[in-house]
Amino acid sequence: MRRLAALLFCLSGAAAAEPPRRALVVVLDAGHGGAYPHDGAHGRGGLIEKDVALAVAIRTKEAMEEAGVTVVLTREADADLSLARRAQIANEAGADLFLSIHCNSMPKLKDRLLTRGVETYFLSPDPTDSDAKLLAEIENGGPDAAPAKGGDAVSGILADLALGQARNDSSRLAEIVQRRMVRDARISGRGVRQAPFAVLAGTRMPSALVEIGFISHPLEGRLLGKERHQTAIARALATAVREYADDVLARRLVSAATRVVLPEIVLVARRPPKGGAPAASPVAAAAAAR
Repeated sequence: MRRLAALLFCLSGAAAAEPPRRALVVVLDAGHGGAYPHDGAHGRGGLIEKDVALAVAIRTKEAMEEAGVTVVLTREADADLSLARRAQIANEAGADLFLSIHCNSMPKLKDRLLTRGVETYFLSPDPTDSDAKLLAEIENGGPDAAPAKGGDAVSGILADLALGQARNDSSRLAEIVQRRMVRDARISGRGVRQAPFAVLAGTRMPSALVEIGFISHPLEGRLLGKERHQTAIARALATAVREYADDVLARRLVSAATRVVLPEIVLVARRPPKGGAPAASPVAAAAAAR
């Protein structure tokens, strides 16, 4: 009995202790790259989505590394990577989360003049609306794009139970990113949305895609090319990742530690003492006497 009490004391101390931490690993994906038509949306003055996305990704990497985060970029130069390769980089890095950075655009002139703001997406086979569906179709048109069949590929991945928690956490990641972009970078918000993005479907960790602004808007497009605005976005994204890690990942570590400890308590409590069968408890003895 004394041995059991000592063991329970040690286990309770282990459960209360903070779980061992490793550096958070984040993969930042600068959307698009390479020559037309894979270079993304175009704005005024020769501004191109691929260049803005890369500049913001590099600045975000620097901000995150200052906080001790390990950051991997899917590309560090003007490279044309397939969507599958971007997801593969994240999976091979053992990333804790994946964030893809893009610029939005409107095709019609009247919409270009009026539409601005940030949108953050998480993966779902069911797009929020027709605009989300169209955006996913555009972004999925990478160098390895193949005709989609009713979203079967995305639906199949979502059906995998091993990825269930990552998908749930992705919506939380998108919410935090959206809130920080609006609050810290002072960008008008267009909400958290969902769509079947192929680059998100290929990852095995919580993931989100952020459209940091409309490169087609006269004012917002010009801002996206400014270093000061890019730095503000980078800091907002770095803060969002830190908040997500403190909220979701830390809670998951504590939960995992609890699940490991509890079964050991049950096993030890049921182990009979040396030298024979365990003595019956007073309650059991009284019941047997009846």
